[in-house]
Formats: sequence, C-alpha cells, structure tokens
Amino acid sequence: MEIKKQILAVIQARMNSTRLYGKVLKKIGNSTCIEILLKRLSKSKLIDRIMVVTSTSQHDDILYDKLNKIGVDCFRGDETNVYKRFIDAIKNSETSALVRITADCPLIDPDLVDKIIRDFLNKNVDYISNVNPPFFPDGMDVEVIDRNFLENSYSNKLSNYHLEHVTTHIRENKNFSKSNYENEKDYSYIRLTLDEEIDLEVIDKIVKHFHPNIYFSLEEIIELYEKNKSLFKNIELTRNEGSQMNNGQKLWKKAKKIIPGGNMLLSKRTEMFHPLKWPAYFDKAQGCNIWDLDGNKYIDMSLMGVGTNILGYAHEEVDNYVKRNIDKSNMSTLNCPEEVWLAEKLVEMHPWSEMVRFARTGGEANSIAIRIARACSGKNGIAICGYHGWHDWYLASNINDSENLKDHLLPGLEANGVPKELKNTTFPFHYNDLDGLKKIITENNIGVIKMEVIRNLKPSNNFLQEVRKLATKNNIVLIFDECTSGFRENFGGIHLNYQVKPDIAIFGKALGNGYAITAVIGTKNVMEAAQKSFISSTFWTERIGVSAALKTLEIMEKIKSWEIITNIGKKIRMIWLDVADDNNLSINISGIPALSSFKFSSKNNLKYKTLITQEMLKNSILASNSVYTSVSHTTECLDKYSVHLNKIFSLIKSCENGVKDIDTLIEGPICHGGFYRLN
Repeated sequence: MEIKKQILAVIQARMNSTRLYGKVLKKIGNSTCIEILLKRLSKSKLIDRIMVVTSTSQHDDILYDKLNKIGVDCFRGDETNVYKRFIDAIKNSETSALVRITADCPLIDPDLVDKIIRDFLNKNVDYISNVNPPFFPDGMDVEVIDRNFLENSYSNKLSNYHLEHVTTHIRENKNFSKSNYENEKDYSYIRLTLDEEIDLEVIDKIVKHFHPNIYFSLEEIIELYEKNKSLFKNIELTRNEGSQMNNGQKLWKKAKKIIPGGNMLLSKRTEMFHPLKWPAYFDKAQGCNIWDLDGNKYIDMSLMGVGTNILGYAHEEVDNYVKRNIDKSNMSTLNCPEEVWLAEKLVEMHPWSEMVRFARTGGEANSIAIRIARACSGKNGIAICGYHGWHDWYLASNINDSENLKDHLLPGLEANGVPKELKNTTFPFHYNDLDGLKKIITENNIGVIKMEVIRNLKPSNNFLQEVRKLATKNNIVLIFDECTSGFRENFGGIHLNYQVKPDIAIFGKALGNGYAITAVIGTKNVMEAAQKSFISSTFWTERIGVSAALKTLEIMEKIKSWEIITNIGKKIRMIWLDVADDNNLSINISGIPALSSFKFSSKNNLKYKTLITQEMLKNSILASNSVYTSVSHTTECLDKYSVHLNKIFSLIKSCENGVKDIDTLIEGPICHGGFYRLN
C-alpha cells in the first residue's frame, strides 16, 4: 500500500528586505501581501499544512505578532542561516516533502502549485521547480523538495550565499534526481513578484481589477496582460535580480532612492567601478583587506579609502590612541590640547609656515584657505589649477562655460545652484602653462592663485618657482592644495621637494589615516587675516581627528612611510608595464608612484577598465585602473595582483585582435568615466 506523503508549504518571509522594507506587510487592496498569499495558497488541494518561516531578528517581531494574531502557523529560526531555519522548522514534523514559496509571490496560483506537486509525486524525484529555466511569470515560482534530500544536502560549511538562497545549492547538487516543470508557452517576461515599489503598484492594480475576487487564476492574469500591457510597468526589471545581487548592491540600490546620488562621495559610487558587481559597502577592514556585507574578503588594490589610509586600515596604534582619547571624551566646553600639539608639529615640519587652522574635510579646508586669502589680498579673483572641492567659489569656474573644469574635475559639469553673481571670479589654468596664468592675471583682478603642486605631469621650466615669483610680483596669495599629494613623497607637503614656499598649504586625506582631519597652514601675515572674517565651526574642535593625526605623523616619521609607499607604487607601475608588454598592449601611466593610474590607448578603455574590475572581483581583489598604495601592501598581494592582471590583459589582447568581443565579456553596463585629475 502506497504511503501518502505529507506536503508542507513553507512560506519564506522577512521584514528586513533591502530593496523594499516590510514588503510582506505592505497593503495590496484591503489586505496585506502575506494575507493574500495565504488565502490563495489555502485553495491548494494537495497541500496538507502551511507554515510561515521567518527569522529571530527584531525586524520580524511585527510579522510574527501579526501572524499569531490571525492564527497562522509560524516558525522563527536562525537569522543569517536560512537553510538551517528550514531544517529546524520541520525537525519535529511528519513532513515528507516541502513546497517552498517566498513571500514576495502574493499572487501564487494554487492550481499551478498542485500541478507541480503532482508532477513531483508522479516522477518520484527529489526536487522539482518551475524556475530552472523559468517558463512562468516571475512571482509564480514554486519548488517542491523531498525532506530527506533537503536534510542530506545541508552542511554548515556551505557558502553564505548558499545558506541564504536555500535551493541554489540543491539545484547545483548532482547526486539527486531533479526535474523542471515547463509551460507550453514562455511567460517568464511577465513580472508578478514584489521586490520594488513599482511591483507593489502593479500588483495592487491587478488585485483591484479582479476585486472582490482574490482567487483569480494565472490564466486570467495573462489575459489581463494581453489586453492591458501598459498596466505592467515593472516588466523591464530583471528577473530574480535579488538572488543575483550581493548584499552591498541591494543596499546600494536602496540608497539611491533615499540619498541623492547614493552616497556622499562620487569616487565611491559603484558606477565608477562596475555598476552591477562592485560590493559597494564594507563590514570591516584591516591592513589592505576589506570584508563586504556578505563576508567576502578582498585585497584592496584600488583606492585605499580614496587615499586616506597610507598606514593601512584599522591601524592598531592609531586606533588605540584615538580610543584612549575618546574615553576621556571627544568634546567638551573647553578645547582639546591635541590641536595645539598638532599645529606645532605641522609648523615644525614646514619651517616657512607659522600658523594653522583645522577642519574635517578637504572641501572645508579649501574654502577656509580661500576665505583667508581673499581677506588678506582684498581681491576676489581666483586662478585655479587642479581639483579643489565642491563649494561655490570653485564651481563658479563653470558659470561662463560648462567645460572650464573639464581638465580639473568632470566634463560638461553645470554650475547649478551656484549664484550667477559669482561669474568671472574663478579662472582655471593648465599645469605648466605659465603664459596662460599670466594672461588671467593681466585681464582679471586676481588675488589668489590656488593649485595642486603636482598632478599627472611634473613641473617643467621651473614652473612652480615661476608661479611663486608671479604671485609675489602681483601681491597674490599663493595656495598649494596638498590634500591628496601630502605625505606621499616626503614627511609633509610635496612642495618641500621643489623648495617652493607658498603662502598657504592644505593637507587632508592621509593626515589622519582614515579619520576626518584637514589642516590649513600658512604664514602669520596671511593667516591672521582670518581674524578679519568669520570662520568657525563646532565640530572643527572635536578631539578624534587631531588625535589620529598626531599618532599618524609619529608613525609615518618613524617608519618613513613615504619611502615605502613610493617603492610599492614603482613596483605596481612595473607590473602594469610588464603585463602590457607581455600582451602587446599600449597603456599610458600617470600620477606620482604612490598615486598611479593607467589608461589603454584604445576606444574601449572604459570597457577594459570595467572588465578588470569584474574579473578581479572573481579573484577576491578590489581593482580598477588606479592604485593608492599603503605600507600594508605586501609582496604577496602584489604577486597575486600581477598574476590575475596578466590573465585579464590577455583577454583584453584577444578583444583588441578581434578574437573576442568585449561586449560579450562584460556582465552588465560599463563603468562611468572618473575625475580628470590626480586623485
């Protein structure tokens, strides 16, 4: 006598969805998503019992309480290990087979569920689904799993991805029998799943169309689609995008909806590396290693905190010194003594300087310097060369012509939000173009020359000395922006190498090894002009930044960090040249050794840059076409980087030779172009 299998429907549900928080309790018509799903699934003739499986996270408390209130069987289990959650849920049950349905499928068709269960029983397989490959709409996903198969396939050694996406590992397991339930016609392009706000809008309209009947069939939904395709506005979204995206990408997608641009810094946006693959967020970092939100560990052969961490991430001595000072309080009504000690140290390192002001960001420091310089010179006009931040005084360069900052920042950048009254106050000039600077000074009332000491080119024909003479002759305040270049080639500003004394110099990024601190140093004559204006901010007086800077400078001086990172940078440049030569590719290298980048001499440069990032990620390396070096970059890191870069350059060579098509190699859109500047 055949023993009837007990079929348990397990609905996988959670509140903490990255893309649409609380979607299972979102209202669809007069009911919640989970209620509609439960009502529709209850019409199945072959399911013996329905259970909602959720986590012990506090986010899911409201869901658990809601289900208990309406009398739904609910199990709570391991928060991070979904696979274990399933096994624990059926541990003491008579279940023979599970029907797995996710809570983002509120319109699941019970007739379709029964057809797939029947096929599972008739074929006597261990696993069956209608999703591999899919022939049904996204949101009609059904999987039936034999209990023994589920339990025997489990191992706590599975990857985080497989522990979260339960049946992915099962589908990949070749030791058991599997089958796919197919439809005569492919409707996989229709989207009935709930992952985004637009999905909620579409599903709500479908439910309202059939109201008051909530038991409409899949055939009726397809008929509605054929008659009113415009209702299905979500059809362009990628199927099962969530399972294909890492947690960082999911959070990034959410961030772009609630944060303009997605984050606070253009250089850290995923679009600058690989729009669909870059992990976007970190959980922790140590040395030159970064762990993402999925627990994956990467070697950072990229920006190292956008140049902030010369000593490496989470440097123990720096962090411990900061923590000790935090324990004594970061803020109070009185000032912290560390800012005086740091000012003394910076003046000692730069004998031409006499006074110091502190801020926390590069943009702030640049604006402070401009305010002081204008107050000192009594003239508004500024001649600039390089990248100096986001403030009005800088973007005013583009009021006349949106291409003025093309070679300093980004091409085609409009000065929206900048008062038009600032027109003709800031004038860009090119590096090593002394005649261009002279022309600006002759034709305009220039009181300030502001420039990066060195960018992609080294100074020629005593350029820096000649700029100094020009500034002195015309009573112009000369500012060197060393937010990026400082501490990269010596103990202090790179201008010390050229024996040129500015009136003001600005430092940031590496000064605090990842902590927010910037400094404006200058001669007493110029800096005292600050007293003629108003420059003040509460959090410029906090203790963390200056404490970090003091300890960072102490360690830099002791180990001669600038020599270490310069030598590492030279080794990386040799790796680039060697692998390019091995593959007969032409590249152009720019920047100083510790801040190097390269470009391919090809119209496909950005595509190749995207491919490098994509393939390096597969080998646990964060990489692009730029490397900001740190003392934590070991020979082992460079060797691994070199081996994998050579393989990628070989792929690029085959594309250049027409053997492969770069467009078929890139998994998603190409990256955006970066800044036209040193950093």
